[in-house]
Amino acid sequence: MPAYAAGDDVGTLSPDKADRAFAAKPVYSPYAGRSFPMRPLFGDTHLHTGASFDAGAFGARLTPRDAYRFARGEEIMASSGQAAKLSRPLDFLVVADHSDNMGMFPDLFAGKPEVLADPQAKTWYDEIKAGEGGKAALEIIFAFGKGTLPKTMLYGPDTRPYKNAWQDTIKAAEEYNDPGHFTAFIGYEWTSNTAGNNLHRNVIFRDDADKASQVVPYTTLKPLGSDNPRDLWKWMQAYEDKTGGNVLAIAHNGNLSNGRMFPLIESFTDKPVDKEYVEQRARWERLYEATQTKGTGEAHPLLSPNDEFADFEIWDFGNLDASVPKTPDMLEFEYARSALRNGLKLEAELGTNPYKFGMIGSTDAHTGLAAVEEENFFGKTTPQEPSPERLTATFVKEEKTGITVMDWTVGASGYAAVWAEENTRESIWDAMQRKETYATTGPRMLVRFFGGWDFEAADAQTRNPGAVGYGKGVPMGGDLSAAPEGKAPTFLVAALKDPIGANLDRYQIVKGWLDKSGDTHEQVYDVAWGGDRKPDADGKLPSIGSTVDVANATWTNTIGAPELIAVWKDPDFDPAVRSFYYGRVIEIPTPRWTAYDAKRFGNTPLEGTRMTVIERAYTSPIWYTPKS
Repeated sequence: MPAYAAGDDVGTLSPDKADRAFAAKPVYSPYAGRSFPMRPLFGDTHLHTGASFDAGAFGARLTPRDAYRFARGEEIMASSGQAAKLSRPLDFLVVADHSDNMGMFPDLFAGKPEVLADPQAKTWYDEIKAGEGGKAALEIIFAFGKGTLPKTMLYGPDTRPYKNAWQDTIKAAEEYNDPGHFTAFIGYEWTSNTAGNNLHRNVIFRDDADKASQVVPYTTLKPLGSDNPRDLWKWMQAYEDKTGGNVLAIAHNGNLSNGRMFPLIESFTDKPVDKEYVEQRARWERLYEATQTKGTGEAHPLLSPNDEFADFEIWDFGNLDASVPKTPDMLEFEYARSALRNGLKLEAELGTNPYKFGMIGSTDAHTGLAAVEEENFFGKTTPQEPSPERLTATFVKEEKTGITVMDWTVGASGYAAVWAEENTRESIWDAMQRKETYATTGPRMLVRFFGGWDFEAADAQTRNPGAVGYGKGVPMGGDLSAAPEGKAPTFLVAALKDPIGANLDRYQIVKGWLDKSGDTHEQVYDVAWGGDRKPDADGKLPSIGSTVDVANATWTNTIGAPELIAVWKDPDFDPAVRSFYYGRVIEIPTPRWTAYDAKRFGNTPLEGTRMTVIERAYTSPIWYTPKS
């Protein structure tokens, strides 16, 4: 409908005549008639509650309903017995409890005789009741991954307790879904963990209970399930065929897959990925969870030695259960940037890019609490909720490999930011499907990223970059193709600090490309930055410095900039080669959660503990495809 000027007597005209009468009239408001997203929505697509067998074993007692209450801004009591509340409500949440063994832990915790009939199950039950849930949890997780979990603890999707647990998950999401205000998605996590190698995916429904209730989640338990992603994609297709609904899958923690997350050679076949694989993965996996508590997976310093910001919250000790140490040859197939590069290569060979994904962050918290602000971090598991002990406690210790993971290495990350038109399941899901998303490691900074052929310096003077961005280009997650004669791609970038967070250091564009010889490359460009710094002769921008007072866990916004906006043109563009570009926004240094803990509890961190953090955001890429 057109925007009518004040004083127009539209009540005397029929709707169609009113449209014709005023359609040509000038509109004063620059916001009238807009249909593109005006603000990002922040949420978590990966949260576990006590309904997940591992979270429950670790001590989580919160339910999906508790998780939704907390995410929408209510104060609740954490499983550790302390009050918890977010600084600001989230806009959406996916409770993604594990599909495998859904409903088992409540029965184990209740001591049901049919579960405790196995001696090992009884031992774990006794340990949990005695307050040794952390030890039992790790043993249960590792036993499941190795296929040695007692049969009494294996709940398949054909069992009544499993079906009841799934229906309760759906009911909780329906109860708390409030279109226009807060979105509660129906979802679950498919937990492929063969030999301890993480290939997990979160499955998110666009649909309501009427469709989601027609199925039960796909599991890895044979014979009804499988640990092969190809079979998950078949289940997703079958769901859509049966119900007319929509689902997507989001992979995470490639850093714990030991080289299996983004393959050129499939681990299940030991053969090169084929046309079916690349087409199906591109169809179903539109996003990648690039940052969360178990490490950030954007880049690795060994893969990107010239990137000074690549070494961020890295977990690269081995696979998920620490049974096999990491070797350097695995890294290429674990991190988002190298996957984006290899995707260009596979597209040239097979016609489809299987790694043409957008970026999001999420928590993977196993506490029911989507709380990853550094000063309000409630940990990965219940034993890691705030306490004087967590700065020096051990999370994982594997005697056979000698791998030890300390609690302090767990990161306070992250959230998913989505450019959706409205806060509903349909609108948010559609934005995720088109990859108009970005990842943050926790702060709620506002980030825009547009690509086109005709952006110019004057476009950076607008207070509404979305208007010119959508008008002259494509947003994050979009595509450019067949460069006009004599033109290189231009990008309009903009970032606004978190209102209660730190200033911004710089906005960077990461470019990757496939040369004419079939080799891939990457380069990081500084595009906009705070202060009066100037790049040196080698193009390197000096450090922003730091205002962090570690002892008092404070900082000041006397450096950096509250906002950054610029137009950048690729100076090295070759219209004949495939490429991608994504934005990375870097904050000034701030205290890490470990610094807040040391200040609040008065204890001394272990040697080597990271006490500061440089938070950031990663946009979904924009891809360029040359003329065929």
